[in-house]
Order: sequence, then structure tokens, then C-alpha cells
Amino acid sequence: MYPIAFQLGALTIRWYGVMAALGFLSAVFLLNKNRKFANLSKDQCSTMLLLALLFGILGARIFYVIQFFHYFQYDLAKVFRIDQGGLVFYGGFLLALGAVIIYSWKQKLDIIRVLDVLSPTMAIAHCFGRIGCFLNGCCFGRATGFWWGIAPLPGSDLALRAGTLPLHPVQLLEAGENLLLALLYCWMLRHTKRGVVVASFFIFYGTLRFFNEMLRGDNVLYFNLTPAQWIGLLLIPAGIGLLIIFRHERA
Repeated sequence: MYPIAFQLGALTIRWYGVMAALGFLSAVFLLNKNRKFANLSKDQCSTMLLLALLFGILGARIFYVIQFFHYFQYDLAKVFRIDQGGLVFYGGFLLALGAVIIYSWKQKLDIIRVLDVLSPTMAIAHCFGRIGCFLNGCCFGRATGFWWGIAPLPGSDLALRAGTLPLHPVQLLEAGENLLLALLYCWMLRHTKRGVVVASFFIFYGTLRFFNEMLRGDNVLYFNLTPAQWIGLLLIPAGIGLLIIFRHERA
């Protein structure tokens, strides 16, 4: 809705970048606060976050460009303008997950416990990312007559793409959900067995995202579902399976 934070001469600072930076700093804080639960050193935390950041941005951008290639086919230079938004969480999640698993395996870490610790970290980073999406006007919702609908600014890029009717603030909804999940996972790290947190991440996020997608107004459907919904349908049973396994594991 308000993509520009401020300008310093020719330099334009966008809210999307500001929120991404706040999300990263929040992730650094949470990971260092919870690292003891996976026996991670500060150096390992720093390396892991750097890998997750680099591969997360790369994967999120690749998935976005593939999904919305019609926006880029006539101006490929826009592929590199991530400062203007355009990241798909699941793309970043999958590539970052692979990088973290490989790093943990090489460091002989407990991969499952590492993923437990990373769950609240991913949730809080995603929370700020979704606020950035709202301010940037991307990942927008469908038109609605519900009381919480927010109309795009006249003449904005969002108004040109989505019209002037009030839209579901699905980005803020998901930001709030991720904030609650981050708090829940921090509590669960202290009170549940190994593997339960990451299993819950798969279940809760997959379910919430599946229903949130019904409010989105910018996604392409594949066999009547969005790509995020299809991925959610894989994550949810995977999480249930992991939960069954780890609930029976000794503490």
C-alpha cells in the first residue's frame, strides 16, 4: 500500500527491504536465544542464518519468477529487482531447508533438533516479510465487503492490478498468525520432545496457509488449487507422520 519508506537523494528505501531487514534481525535474536536446545555455537548460528538467508532469497525469487513469469517475459531485468517485492515463501523455505540440512549433516548436528530451533525463527522472519508484502502491495487479497477490507490507494500499482475495491488484508492476517506461531514454538521448545516443534510447524503453517490462499487475489490456479495449497497438502500429512514418530520417542 505504501511501498516507499523514504528517499535520500537518488536512493529510494522501500518498506519491503526495511521489513526484510527487521525480519532477519528478529531471526538472529530468536535463534541465538534458542540455540542451546540444539547445542549450536554462535558461529554455527551465524553460518546457518547466512545460508538460510542466501538460499531462502534465491529459492523464493526463483519460485516467484516461475509462477508469475508473464510479469517478466518482456523485461527480464526486473527479475533481479527483489527490492520491489516478489518472493514466494515456500520456494525460499524449501531451498533454505535443504541448505540447513546439508550444513547440519556436515557439522554432525542433530538435524531434527536444529529444525525444531529454526521453526520459531522462520515464523518470526515470515511475520515481518508479510508486513512488507502489505506495505509493498504484493501478495494481495481478493475484493471483499467484509469490515476489514482495505482499499488500494488510487493510482497505485496495486490499484492498477487489483482495482479500487477493498481487499482482504491477507498479508496482515498471515503476519499475525506467524507471530503467534513463533511464540508458540518458543514455548514448545521448552516443554515438548525432540521433533514435535518442526512437525507442528509443518501441520500448522501448511493448514493456515491452505486456507489463507482462499483469500488471495493474485495467485494462478493449477487444477483448482494454488501452488502453496498443493505444497500444504504435502506438508500437513508429512507433519502428522513426524508427530506420530516423535511423540513416541523417548525424551
